[in-house]
Amino acid sequence: MGLDLSEKILVDYNDVFADIMNVFLYDGKCVIKEEQLENSKDITQYKADGRLHEQERDVSKYYNGKEMRIAFLGIENQNYEDPFMPLRVISYDGISYKNQLFNNYRKKQKPYPVITLVLYFGTKPWSAGKSLYEVLEIPEDLKRYVNDYTINLVEVAFLEQEQINLLQSDFKILADFLVQKRKKTQYIPCEDDITHVDELLKTLKILTGDKNYLKILKKLNKNRKKSKKGRISMCEIYDQIFQKGVQHGKEIAEKERKRADSERKHADELKEEIKKLKKLLKENHISF
Repeated sequence: MGLDLSEKILVDYNDVFADIMNVFLYDGKCVIKEEQLENSKDITQYKADGRLHEQERDVSKYYNGKEMRIAFLGIENQNYEDPFMPLRVISYDGISYKNQLFNNYRKKQKPYPVITLVLYFGTKPWSAGKSLYEVLEIPEDLKRYVNDYTINLVEVAFLEQEQINLLQSDFKILADFLVQKRKKTQYIPCEDDITHVDELLKTLKILTGDKNYLKILKKLNKNRKKSKKGRISMCEIYDQIFQKGVQHGKEIAEKERKRADSERKHADELKEEIKKLKKLLKENHISF
């Protein structure tokens, strides 16, 4: 995974979560509403090697309709490839179905589907297996008895512009950034306002390793306490990063100028000392 708690919170916001699901499940149609989502802490336990272990989804929510629960939706964040991702997903989904089996048996309710999206933030194509068939070693004569299970993989950095345009939340800004980074073109910031500034900038810091995002965030939080300014866009953030970069460049240039001046001064002083020494040797008729 690689994304810590503060970065998961971006996707955990109902507006971002609903936006992601609407684009990748319903092709951009506004089917799932924020108010129809209910948080779920999907922590389960299992026993292995004689010990009790816990497994937890990155983000999971119940999707409730007007009169019934429609689905259980989960998101797994990945900034690197996991060769066993299909096994992980089927274990998460299987536990969710098992919980339904227990609860619905008592309440005599009809089970609802479990859907998991894997959001991959890498800038290289996913080359690991996407299904059980690609992960398992299955003898040919047994293959027809082994059910396949394919993950719903979203390679964020490889989204088409049409898909990015369908996004309405801060996830659009993140996706646009990753696509431009993957193409290695000069980054043109998105003009959309950022709703969840803290979480977005921390996510960008994790994905890029650039500490400037946290420095800008600290400055923004300080300024907002004073001015109570509302939303901000990536254009403004990159203006500050650029200005910071220019200032840093000026500081480096100034240090380099001072170093060069010091070296020239030292060289001039050395030449003067050599000149004095030659004069002294000559006056005392000492050859060299």
